[in-house]
Amino acid sequence: MSDVGTGILGFVGLSALAGVLVTAAVTPALAVTGMAANNGISMFENLPGYLEIDELSQKTDIYATQPDGSPALLASFFDENREEVAWDAISQYVKDAAVSGEDPRFYEHGGVDIQGTIRGAVSTYILNKDVQGGSSITQQYVKNVLINNGVREATTEEDKQAAYDAATETSPERKLKEMRYAIALEKKFSKDDILKGYLNIAAFGGRVYGIESAAQYYYGTTSANVTLAQAASLIAIVNHPEKFRLDQPESEENGAATVNDKGEPVPYAANKQRRDYILDEMLKGGKITQEEHDAAIAEPVTPAIHEPSTGCVTAQGSAYFCDYVKNIILNNYDDPNTPEVDEGRQLLQTEGLQVYTTLDLELQNKAETAVAENVPYADPRFDVGSVAVGVQPGTGRVLFMAQNKKFTEDPEVAATSPEFTSINYSTDHDYGGSAGFQPGSTYKVFTLAEWLNEGHSLRETFNGARRGFTTFNNSCEGGTFQVSPAWNPRNDDGRVANNAVDATAWSVNSSFVAMASQLDLCKLKQTAQAFGVHRADGGELGMNPSDVLGTQEVAPVTMAAAFAGIANNGLTCTPIAIDRIVKADGEEIPPPASTCTQSVTPEVAHAMEYAMQQTFAGGGTATASDPGTGVPHIGKTGTTDNAFDTWMIGASTKVATAVWVGNVTGGDNRTNLRETSFDSGSAATARHRIWPAIMELADNKYGGDEFPEPDESAFKQVLVDVPQVAGLSFDQAKAALEAAGFVVEDGGQQESNQPAGTVSGTDPSGQAGKGSTIRVFTSSGKSNGTTVPDLTGMNVVQAKAALDAAGLRMKGGGGNPTGTVTSQDPAPGTSVERGDEVTVNFDGGGAPGND
Repeated sequence: MSDVGTGILGFVGLSALAGVLVTAAVTPALAVTGMAANNGISMFENLPGYLEIDELSQKTDIYATQPDGSPALLASFFDENREEVAWDAISQYVKDAAVSGEDPRFYEHGGVDIQGTIRGAVSTYILNKDVQGGSSITQQYVKNVLINNGVREATTEEDKQAAYDAATETSPERKLKEMRYAIALEKKFSKDDILKGYLNIAAFGGRVYGIESAAQYYYGTTSANVTLAQAASLIAIVNHPEKFRLDQPESEENGAATVNDKGEPVPYAANKQRRDYILDEMLKGGKITQEEHDAAIAEPVTPAIHEPSTGCVTAQGSAYFCDYVKNIILNNYDDPNTPEVDEGRQLLQTEGLQVYTTLDLELQNKAETAVAENVPYADPRFDVGSVAVGVQPGTGRVLFMAQNKKFTEDPEVAATSPEFTSINYSTDHDYGGSAGFQPGSTYKVFTLAEWLNEGHSLRETFNGARRGFTTFNNSCEGGTFQVSPAWNPRNDDGRVANNAVDATAWSVNSSFVAMASQLDLCKLKQTAQAFGVHRADGGELGMNPSDVLGTQEVAPVTMAAAFAGIANNGLTCTPIAIDRIVKADGEEIPPPASTCTQSVTPEVAHAMEYAMQQTFAGGGTATASDPGTGVPHIGKTGTTDNAFDTWMIGASTKVATAVWVGNVTGGDNRTNLRETSFDSGSAATARHRIWPAIMELADNKYGGDEFPEPDESAFKQVLVDVPQVAGLSFDQAKAALEAAGFVVEDGGQQESNQPAGTVSGTDPSGQAGKGSTIRVFTSSGKSNGTTVPDLTGMNVVQAKAALDAAGLRMKGGGGNPTGTVTSQDPAPGTSVERGDEVTVNFDGGGAPGND
């Protein structure tokens, strides 16, 4: 009884207002003049009358660029699958079906259909039946607007549900509010505008909203091109969206078990019943002919479901790039002042963005094919992974991003096979990626950069031999970095490189460690950071001595961008993946921009480019990756310890490409790629099959310029004094020469007046390039030998006399013979044969003659 009593009271409240509504809805002029004023009107007028219509939640579309320059849809994101359309883009069948089925007096009343309202109230509040309709199209539009406004303003899922509940609760108060808003809307907007708004906002089951998306989803057509039967079936859905939807053929509520008089099943029988009612009403209202009506009635309900593009899985091979774009939007549009609101996700899911990306589909397809042909999706021996990612020098635009996996965000699908993953191996962890991979020897280019930054040259020699290293400079750590025990990095072969060009071409570990030992590890780290290098897991970039050889985990797209910076005269631009973002209303949102930094001077970059071009020359480690297009390239290979990861990174002046093939997971179960083969060939050389396949197309499509020649200073040789070691033991001499930065070679014995077994001399002596090989000779203990006297400070007469006494001849090397000796060669103390010449230089110019 109490429920009935409550219903009666609610109905009394509505009935008390019925006269008001009749007057206000049917003859608004009377209400405006106050002729029907009473307590009911006062109560009604105190309700809010202005309804703010927020923008509708719409789907976001992400596009790539096709070879002809046109956009290609990759994927869509939405909370509500909706695409707003204009009045002229909606079939007249749809408009007439909506009015005939939902509100036959729509074009006659003032926003509220009194007959329907009272009928619905009696059923709902008096008879306690299911909630009945009776609401006009304008009232239904109001309800949907209130739902949309409340949900869009909510910041949490709980708030969204509360907003929905408030907008749909069964109460006289809500009904009165809808009526008040409906009357106000009718005064502000035309009937056609209200009907268009209703058709664009209405729910059509599941996440399908609006007539356009409904036509596309259920029938694969547009709202302008639906047939009469289709239009009526779609409008039938809005009466009860979950009951009458057309994508659940097994729904008992929708009449799945219904059969006709012949015992045949009737597809979507409940929807058909409602559809046929609408068709009857259209015929009754003169909207269609009897022939049209009969033909539509005879049609079965036969939807053709077209799943909307939702999420990056629909982008197929481009899915990982799509996921990168998604995470860029999620990460870059949040307001730090409102941590409780996920503005990035709201923007992506509700604002109807048109996102135009940097992806070049032609290069993307080539990269996908190259990876797929050379690396399997999965391997029973280990967790195999591979990516190919390209960045445009000068802009930072990511042109392609391919991976040897099938994309899924469903954990259950990912658990079925290692072929599936949601992790993007190309990117940082915060952008949907992994914790990164060790770049191996590709990281050596940053030591090369710092070597040149500090004034060293490409041809400056150093001791590149394999040996133990114990001390490195590191100003970030307050001075020096001690290695204990001595660190003795091995080389892949027996090559020794004593200058930066050869060290780069052959990728000699000991040579780069030797270069780093003369540098500051702190500055080396800062140089890498200047090229945008950072750890993929977001941690601090380390700089231990071993990091010279590439032991920090970095994302491939980061390495590609760094190499693009080298190829771009040292100007590095951070990666970007979005060119334009346009909101549904046409307003443009600035996408995250690339930040370009002069990582090294152009002069240093040109010297780096010269050395990195040599990797493609005879004997260079990148020779196997030469695409043979004639376009100049720079490059660097990388292989980590035990060949767990392999890289090929290189660039023309137009496109930089990073290829990684390796073990996705670490630990003890990793596989040495040099001991493994795929169907395409050696696993360790898959990088050299992928990289040139991609760059051949890139070169043919984008071209590439010659890299600028380095300044002559980049090739300067630095000479230093060779220590005087005559008379020392061989071991003592070797230690002294190596301490000075030279490489020592045993020259064997020679006749000398030095004691047998001691060092008789070196070749060269005097000065030599640092790191040069010095041949050390030991005395046999018998000879016609003599020792070169020290002539420093003597005049010409004194010097000649000293040489004569030693049985040697003077050769003028330059200077003024009236001056004193400034230098001599061989050096003092050197064991030589009697009769040999000694070159003597004097200060002031001029030179003595020879006897």
